[in-house]
Amino acid sequence: MEKVVLSFSYPDSLRQENMLHPRTATYSRRTLYFFEGAGLVVIALATIYAGYQETMLMINNARVSLADLLLMFLYLEILTMVGLYFESGKLPVRFPLYIAMVAMARYVIVDIKEMDNIRLLGVSGSIVLVAVAVLVIRYGHVRYPYLEDLEDLADAAPKKNNLRD
Repeated sequence: MEKVVLSFSYPDSLRQENMLHPRTATYSRRTLYFFEGAGLVVIALATIYAGYQETMLMINNARVSLADLLLMFLYLEILTMVGLYFESGKLPVRFPLYIAMVAMARYVIVDIKEMDNIRLLGVSGSIVLVAVAVLVIRYGHVRYPYLEDLEDLADAAPKKNNLRD
């Protein structure tokens, strides 16, 4: 069976770099980066404040539960995700999925007494479904890596010595 490769190229008049004046494009990009960074700072500060509030609540109650620890873990995951985005400019899809799994596990732990069997089964099934999604995404990244990932691997690989004995 013959492989069919579809490709499409934009005419010169529709190429993205020709759509905006270079100064306008630069200004727009800088403005977007500024608001993106400001939003990430707000998310990080709000997460730190929420973690502080939760810590104070645990200290005042003189009690720490598994639900409290999972909530603190969620805060740390959010901070890690923000830090990773600041560092690389990319957000791996897996991080929000990890956060979703921990959040659903926390929901089960906190509300287990009020949950009926159907709801418990639904939440448990959702956790399994998200875990399978993480595995599929991870498999896809290993099996079909992005071009940038291949370049990073090539740069990190030890160079072979071409000298002969």
